[in-house]
Amino acid sequence: MPRFCHSCKVVGMIIRGDEPEQKELLRKLYKPGNYFMMGDEAVAYGAIFAGCRFYAGYPITPSSEIAETMARELPKVGGYYLQMEDEIASIAAMVGASWTGLKVMTATSGPGFSLMQENLGYAVMTETPLVLVDVQRSGPSTGQATKGAQGDFFQARWGTHGDHPIVAISPVSVEDAFWETIRAFNVAERLRTPVVVLFDGILGHTREQIRIPDPDEVEIVYRKLPQNEEEARLPFGDPHGDGVPPMPLFGHGYFTHVTGSTHKENGLRDVYTQEVHDKLVRRIHRKIEQNREVYEKYEEYYTDDAEILVVSWGVSARPSLGAVLKARKEGIKVGLFVPKTVHPFPGERMRELGKKVRAILVPEMNLGQMILEVQRFVNDDVLLKGVNKIGGVPLTVEEILREIRGVA
Repeated sequence: MPRFCHSCKVVGMIIRGDEPEQKELLRKLYKPGNYFMMGDEAVAYGAIFAGCRFYAGYPITPSSEIAETMARELPKVGGYYLQMEDEIASIAAMVGASWTGLKVMTATSGPGFSLMQENLGYAVMTETPLVLVDVQRSGPSTGQATKGAQGDFFQARWGTHGDHPIVAISPVSVEDAFWETIRAFNVAERLRTPVVVLFDGILGHTREQIRIPDPDEVEIVYRKLPQNEEEARLPFGDPHGDGVPPMPLFGHGYFTHVTGSTHKENGLRDVYTQEVHDKLVRRIHRKIEQNREVYEKYEEYYTDDAEILVVSWGVSARPSLGAVLKARKEGIKVGLFVPKTVHPFPGERMRELGKKVRAILVPEMNLGQMILEVQRFVNDDVLLKGVNKIGGVPLTVEEILREIRGVA
């Protein structure tokens, strides 16, 4: 069986952020307390606290500060930073490093996220835990390279080809970015799957006060490892019935075959047999669907008596809350629903809330993407309206409040 090594001198060792030595090192380097930092930096520190010790990336606005912070901080904790030649190589390097036992992350934006899609699908098919941060900017194409947006909602879900599940998490503030990045790693490790963090250029470049916790306050999850040789010989089996195979690591004495082609439970290719493909892909779906308690997360405000519901996510969620608070002072019965995990969408809760209200507003910095997910779960007799703004400028409290008044 693998041994947990606490030195980080060679690639291929398992580095666990929950080990006492790692916790003590974090305390020395990052004294618990209040700090003033930008959202991109908060993502990087969250990754380090989650146990990330490998970053491969290519700078792209507005995510570059994540790479800069990781380049500066990872060597301090025994980690590795690689600047790659492009985004395709970046995510490929992450897949390889993850199979040696390292927790891995990269960050990008619009065009880079597009380039990563093929290997994101490879990570889904090979069940490789990794975290991919997309600091969204205006598009299509180069668009507004320095401006924020929320136009990648469906790219995160359907950007790579084929039948595949994906988990995507979206923070709503700078401090939230720290904690949601940690959660992204925990989900990736627990379900042995890639996780996308849908951030944006506005929050990424916003500076706010956040609290850096003591490492003992941070929940750390590490992937399941084989408990015996039989499990190790079936790296894509389901010995525990939860759809999540233990992961035999490269460099630890196991013979493991990994391929993006359709494969049997032992990892060997079988691209012809219908039953093999059906069993594999359905299990990959099942491990996400039947473990919703691992990743599903949302926040609610004033939904108990709401007649109007605002549904918002990411950077648009806070001005939405501000508008709801002002509307409540005016006597308007309005509530707010904020999915923190946007994929898989919390459809059952959305369905329950949709039965209680007569109107739903969906503020987002695009021309209408999450609203299509909301639409799937509410009845036709509910007024459903988007509150949309593009061009790199966030929605304001007053703009959202005006729309609430309009349907009140």
